[in-house]
Amino acid sequence: MLTTRQLNEIEQLQKEVEAYDVLELKLNWEMLRSRDSKQLDFFHYESNKLIAFIGLYSFGSTVEVTGMVKPTERRKGHFTKLFEEAMTSVQQIGYKKVLLNTPASAKAAQDFLKNQGALYKFSEHQMQWEPQPLTTSTGFILRQAESTDLKMRIRLDVEAFDISLEDATAMASRLNEEQDTEMLMIDVNNETIGKIRIQRRDSQAWIYGFSILPEYQGRGIGRKVLQHTVKQQSEAGYSIHLDVETKNAHALRLYEAIGFVVKHAQDYYVYQK
Repeated sequence: MLTTRQLNEIEQLQKEVEAYDVLELKLNWEMLRSRDSKQLDFFHYESNKLIAFIGLYSFGSTVEVTGMVKPTERRKGHFTKLFEEAMTSVQQIGYKKVLLNTPASAKAAQDFLKNQGALYKFSEHQMQWEPQPLTTSTGFILRQAESTDLKMRIRLDVEAFDISLEDATAMASRLNEEQDTEMLMIDVNNETIGKIRIQRRDSQAWIYGFSILPEYQGRGIGRKVLQHTVKQQSEAGYSIHLDVETKNAHALRLYEAIGFVVKHAQDYYVYQK
């Protein structure tokens, strides 16, 4: 596991980079705080100060990679060396797919990734709900997920998000261990047809993995569930946030329709090993 000192150093470097570049990094903090492998985090120090950091975030056979370097220490080769170490570890572990993540506004980072031979794959919007009146929704039941729901959770990720069975299984297993997270199943007419996950951090509530079986989409169920969830979390005092891929136009329109607005964007590149 990462030490408390290491976590604090990563957090301080993140704040410095975000303030300097006026952007938001995606470091998957819930995973950083529960590390169980020494092969996933890479540090470069100068005079006992953290200069550069790269983290690997495993989702089954896929790994996401995010990194940063101190603004005053750029163009000195520190990050390139660290990236080479990280990619060596990726090859040793044997990941099948490597996604490199960078804020959409970070041109220097995008140029770096392109120079490594990475190809743009998709973008992801980070959205926040702007408070507005929401109607009370009915016609469904939200209940706590049970162990017997595991197969359905995996099926929903495979069918709704088009990810591999291997990655969906690994993700479901990891989520079972996350704290401050509520996994809810969506039932309609005594049949489970979807799920939604809520993770609370300080005064924020983040919505993840919201999905409805394809054959039940287009009936207004998703909008009702989303309105209910947002209304409930807002009344509990949380600001509401979520991530959505830009290629998922239907989901994007749904979120915008009930008051979500885009605050930041992340670009993902596929690394050609």
